[in-house]
Amino acid sequence: MPAVTHDEWLRRAKAFQLSGAHHVDGADEPGSGATFPVVSPRDGRIIAEVADAGAAEVDAAVAAARRAFDTGPWPRLAPAERGRALLRLADLLDERREELALTVSLEMGKPITDAHGIELRAVISTFRWYGQLADKLTDESPHTAPDALALVTREAAGVVGAVVPWNFPLTLAGWKIAPALAAGCTVVLKPSEHSPLSALLLGRLATEAGLPPGVLNVVNGDGPTAGRALGLHHDVDVLAFTGSTAVGRHFLRYAADSNLKRVWLELGGKSPNIVLPDAPDLDQAAATAAWGIFFNQGEMCTAPSRLLVHASIAERVTEAVLRRARELRVGDPLDPATEMGALAGRAHLDRVHDHVRRGVDEGARLRTGGERVLAETGGTYLEPTVFDQVGPGSRLAREEIFGPVLSVLAFDDLDEAVRLANATEYGLAAGLWTSDLSTAHQVSRRLRAGTVWVNCYEEGDLTVPFGGMKQSGNGRDKSAHALEKYTELKTTWIQL
Repeated sequence: MPAVTHDEWLRRAKAFQLSGAHHVDGADEPGSGATFPVVSPRDGRIIAEVADAGAAEVDAAVAAARRAFDTGPWPRLAPAERGRALLRLADLLDERREELALTVSLEMGKPITDAHGIELRAVISTFRWYGQLADKLTDESPHTAPDALALVTREAAGVVGAVVPWNFPLTLAGWKIAPALAAGCTVVLKPSEHSPLSALLLGRLATEAGLPPGVLNVVNGDGPTAGRALGLHHDVDVLAFTGSTAVGRHFLRYAADSNLKRVWLELGGKSPNIVLPDAPDLDQAAATAAWGIFFNQGEMCTAPSRLLVHASIAERVTEAVLRRARELRVGDPLDPATEMGALAGRAHLDRVHDHVRRGVDEGARLRTGGERVLAETGGTYLEPTVFDQVGPGSRLAREEIFGPVLSVLAFDDLDEAVRLANATEYGLAAGLWTSDLSTAHQVSRRLRAGTVWVNCYEEGDLTVPFGGMKQSGNGRDKSAHALEKYTELKTTWIQL
């Protein structure tokens, strides 16, 4: 990251201005004139007024996407041309990286170092990867009888509605938009009402990169209004959503009540991180456990929020995590030295704090943290928090908190560890620390999770798929498999 000082980021934040208009059909649109404020969790101040979409604005965005798909050039371009457009967009994102990082940091409280070095790196890499993949896909011609020719082709599915959350506002948007565009679809993106500004800037940069009007549209608004309108819309062919399991259920209902559109869901998690006595490096396991739960303020669906440790090493590992938690620097997201920023807003801070209070009431032992800090700034900051002696059936052990709160549970044998790991409604991710190769393979197979990390956590790249099992959702983001969500298989049988 460039050596931009805290003072310089503060200067840029003071001068920050960004249009809050929707971006539809290649141009900014104010809509009906209704707006809502975007409040920075950094200090509780309003940083922008953003156009608020109702059904009419969603209709306009979907109509633009429909025209662009049915009659526009995008689906009919050579795949290599679509790929070049995505590569141009990646280049523009890279050129505007500091502006985008500042926007993300201001709107959702992410430390500027993470916004620039992790969030922007991820979204730029995503558009580059799918831009390079666009012309490398192949169809099939199965062997048939000599008097026939069979073709199996993948065709763009149509108009995609993408609804994404605030915790990684650009990365998660990119994971949906990039493969959809590479496949030849057109997109209506609805970002979270807490983090619309970075998505709007993404939409404008897409137009600047040469995407035809209507190919990528961005509308702002809340879930019950704009999200519902998109989910119920008969001209939306595919709906891709990342967010809570409760809202995911709504989108399945919207599909049933409208045109039976395909709905792809990446939902919540309560991910276990299992540490066995033969872990190759217990200190590294503890440091990674602490990093994983406190990174991004714990606001990650894959956060390793349940640390399952063999009883023989539980206290040693817990103490190492506690040391890291107490050393962690919580502060202004615009300070490059900050390691943990602000939670996404007052309502979210209150929800996380309620989980902490319930954990105490349930009898878990609060080892560190649990209190709001830096309240005088007007921001929404919480101490890194660690519980141990957590009951396996407690809400602390079973419910997604989506904050910097770690639950430590001890186990006596491997079967108990696997039972504890699988004892939630979620199945998004898991971690396992062991030096035994057979154990690594056997336990990974037994864990009901879409991703299992062995002797690491949150590692991987765009070559591998990402998604969950059980109530963590369906379908996969990332990798070539993501294109399956945005294409239809067609069989053509030719009698010779």
